[in-house]
Amino acid sequence: MLRFVLFRLLHAIPLLIAVILVILLMLQFIPGDPVQAMVGDFPVSPEFRAAITQQYHLDDPFPVRVYSYFVNLLHGDFGYSYQFQRPVWDLIAESAPRTILLTLVGFLIAVPFGVLVGTVSGTTRSSRVDHFWTSTALVAYAIPTFWLGQLLVLVLAVHLGWFPTQGMGPLVSRAHGLSWFLERAHYIALPALAFAVHEGTRFARIMRASVADTLGQGYIVTARAKGLSRGAIIRGHVLRNSSLPLVTVAGYAFGAALGGAVLLETVFTWPGLGLLLVQAVRMRDNMTVVGIVIFAAIAVVVINLLVDLLYAALDPRIRGRG
Repeated sequence: MLRFVLFRLLHAIPLLIAVILVILLMLQFIPGDPVQAMVGDFPVSPEFRAAITQQYHLDDPFPVRVYSYFVNLLHGDFGYSYQFQRPVWDLIAESAPRTILLTLVGFLIAVPFGVLVGTVSGTTRSSRVDHFWTSTALVAYAIPTFWLGQLLVLVLAVHLGWFPTQGMGPLVSRAHGLSWFLERAHYIALPALAFAVHEGTRFARIMRASVADTLGQGYIVTARAKGLSRGAIIRGHVLRNSSLPLVTVAGYAFGAALGGAVLLETVFTWPGLGLLLVQAVRMRDNMTVVGIVIFAAIAVVVINLLVDLLYAALDPRIRGRG
């Protein structure tokens, strides 16, 4: 198993280097003036432009800047944001927990929903129940997350007034303990629901196919021949074996969600990595953009590695090969 982990890590390093190079190269061709973006609509004097260009090495050749960035990255330095006037790592460390929180709450809703619907649909295959849930999941999965988020805001927040429209908490709060938790839960409900609908329907479709395949295996026939009840077969054999593909997909989806929550966080003005990335792109804050992309890439690699280890723990055949 140790060799497997080292093998995956060694393959991840060239991938991370390639991602950084591609992002740095793409930023080179984005139109705009970073110095002008820093000061906004105010005029820029030649002296100020020269000072900023020298301070942040904006006039260095591209290979020199790439080399300097990799050297600093090896020392744990993600660069300095000239727009926010803060180290990039501080911005990421402040925003990442909010994105992780939103993703975790969304998964806490999506995974049980997907397992339940997929199991019910897979064990009642070709029935009216199966047709209903399959059609519902297909329609829900086809709805874009950002459009669903806007719809939830218009109906549940603006029209009915049940939830706040944006943010993760009031500007001024005197709540403590359980009241503080419920207050934050009120704000996270809509973005987590929008996220959970899309991911939950995907999990349901995967779980349905896996359950239907598991029910046709020989050990299920043997279990029935032994006189086990339908509920005992589903709990003891079907759920465990059918969850293996779901573990893989859920792990990859969680890693992708950390770097792909841009639209959802923008709709709800959720102050996470996605919203920070949008702000950095608008202000042409290249250091922050690259730092967020690197963090997201590292998160995807680490989570995928953890998924492989969990998969091996659930499947003895893979553990034996490791």
